[in-house]
Amino acid sequence: MQHVLVYADSLSWGIVPGTRQRLPFGQRWPGAMELALLEQGREVRVIEDCLNGRRTVWDDPFKPGRNGLQGLAQRIEIHSPLALVVLMLGTNDFQSSHQNSAWHSSQGLAAIVAAIRQAPIEPGMPVPPILVVAPPPITVAHGPVTPKFEGGDLRCVGMAAALEEVARTMDCHFLDAGQVVTASPVDGVHLDADQHARLAQALTPVVARLL
Repeated sequence: MQHVLVYADSLSWGIVPGTRQRLPFGQRWPGAMELALLEQGREVRVIEDCLNGRRTVWDDPFKPGRNGLQGLAQRIEIHSPLALVVLMLGTNDFQSSHQNSAWHSSQGLAAIVAAIRQAPIEPGMPVPPILVVAPPPITVAHGPVTPKFEGGDLRCVGMAAALEEVARTMDCHFLDAGQVVTASPVDGVHLDADQHARLAQALTPVVARLL
């Protein structure tokens, strides 16, 4: 059995845009990807570590524990041996409580990659390869998330390119989800169910090749 860790935020947790509800396991992309891999005959388990509001390296001024570096090394220890880590972070770096650019977010992601590789795993266990997935760009926020993501559509410009450069220089694999899916028109941030399905479809062959 190969274990794949998805370390991500609410886009992968499966929040239903405009609500506080969650899509079922088989409808959110990590679950749909696991089911597709199992159908191919692969013995794989996808571990979802997806926290709403998680940043790369910044704290949420209103909710504790949203800094992605906090406890990351221990998560790698807990779930090792890992065949792959999938990182899909960055969206929350552009909340209105931060004035980050795409470059800042990419450097936060680089710190996440470094922390994964430096985790004190047991001797003989592999340091897992990493697949960086650039989230789709934020569009103009709507509904209850509007104040939280005000201006995020402008600050996140260039995010995919910046993350791809980090992936290249740090020898990670890369996929731009923005080439496959778009943020929901309901809130301009999260993914509708059909977009989860599309992302799972795009990621399944990529992950299969890496396992």
